[in-house]
Amino acid sequence: MTIDKQALREAAEKATKGPWKVFSDIDTKTFAIHTPRDKRCENVIKWGGFDCQKNAKANAEFIAAFNPKVALALLDENIQLQREKDAIEAVALALRDDMRQAREQLEAAEKRNAELERSETQLIDERDNAESALNDAYKAVMGQAPEWSNWFSFENAIDEIELACELWRNQTDDQSGFAQCMSAYSTRAGIGVKQQEDSVDSDVGRNQPGMVVAVHIGAGDFVKIKGQVFEVEETDFDDHDVTLWFVGGNALKCAAGCPVEVVSAPVAAGIKVKES
Repeated sequence: MTIDKQALREAAEKATKGPWKVFSDIDTKTFAIHTPRDKRCENVIKWGGFDCQKNAKANAEFIAAFNPKVALALLDENIQLQREKDAIEAVALALRDDMRQAREQLEAAEKRNAELERSETQLIDERDNAESALNDAYKAVMGQAPEWSNWFSFENAIDEIELACELWRNQTDDQSGFAQCMSAYSTRAGIGVKQQEDSVDSDVGRNQPGMVVAVHIGAGDFVKIKGQVFEVEETDFDDHDVTLWFVGGNALKCAAGCPVEVVSAPVAAGIKVKES
């Protein structure tokens, strides 16, 4: 059943204002309805149908109870409930939109996080591969594995390898040492290096005159330091540094990749050894 609330409101507003009460005539046993202010029955409402009916009193009491004042109050309450319902629905719709947006943002964030995790894994793998290749190349050229630290990075290792290879190329005609350097450095590390002829002396195990990287200086070599010639008696390698011990007790400590000038062996009388 559909109630025309507006029609009910208009009818209630035109009717006698409540509250209403039931009036009963003892003699005639007739029931009627009037207002408490009605002392002369001027606004008495009578229905002949109420006479002698079994439910006459109950019907009259119900009509009196559901008077215009009560009807208007119920209608007002209904309006308020509808407003609250509309407000709740508006909030629900807003929450639904927020949840949809939050779900989309969450899905996008999860997708981006997965992409970042894949990128991070790929970068770690690439770095590990590069470190392994560079480690092998450095070991092949310099004679031992590098010790990575805040003071010795990939760039430092590459600089030392390039310097060593350049010195080899400039001071010997033997292809084997330079070929080994290039193979270890360019093929394993994946770094392009222009291959040129290199040199490592094969004459009685002594370096030929020229610039030689310090790590390859050996006992018996003659080196020129600040205009003086010294004979190398012993070498020592420690933490990327080389110490050259000379006949007579002097010593020179420098980086493993430091270039040192090697000279021909002078006649015994011409060897200059600085006294300590």
